[in-house]
Amino acid sequence: MDWTALRLSLELAAWTTAILLPIGIILGRWLAHRRFRGRGFIEALIALPLVLPPTVLGFYLLSAFSGEAPLGALWQQLTGGSLNFSFTGILLASIIFNLPFAVQPVQRAFETVPAGLREAAWCCGLSDWRTFLRVELPLVWPGVISAFVLTFVHTIGEFGVVLMVGGAIDGETRTIAIAIYDRVQAFDDEAAGAMSLLLLTVSFVAIGLVYGLAGRGSALRVR
Repeated sequence: MDWTALRLSLELAAWTTAILLPIGIILGRWLAHRRFRGRGFIEALIALPLVLPPTVLGFYLLSAFSGEAPLGALWQQLTGGSLNFSFTGILLASIIFNLPFAVQPVQRAFETVPAGLREAAWCCGLSDWRTFLRVELPLVWPGVISAFVLTFVHTIGEFGVVLMVGGAIDGETRTIAIAIYDRVQAFDDEAAGAMSLLLLTVSFVAIGLVYGLAGRGSALRVR
């Protein structure tokens, strides 16, 4: 077991989830409640990483993070370092790649909240913020947990985007998925199998949790 790669993957997943979860809640609620021209385009843009090959997205991010590109050049001026082949770079790439996993479950959950329920809360004197905290958030909590679990687990298993943007620098960008690939290339089936089994177990438990929450949310709506 490559514990350094596992620690790095967990750290990357934790930072990605912590940053994306509030973004997912804000965007998900906004898209669920607003109807405007261009809404479909924004939803398609958010969902694009789901259908775009990771190597393609990784290539464009690699180009955008380079010192010749505006974003990469700005980062170099501010920090003196490069986004490519750094933990910050793979974190930013992970945030972009996992955006739909954080937004879509929350959006679907907010879409199930009746508009009349929010209007009733306003009539009772609750502000928008208190309505969100005391009425909406408890109802969409299964969707928020699903977004959290999916984002965290999907980040741990990332390979193509992370490899393209970060390479395989030990202790910096070499995640457990890349470590598995390296072990296979070195014909170390035992180590690759142990790490693969760990990811399989984590993924299976996460999917079971998501389906369980989805079923619980459906049962609550039926009641």
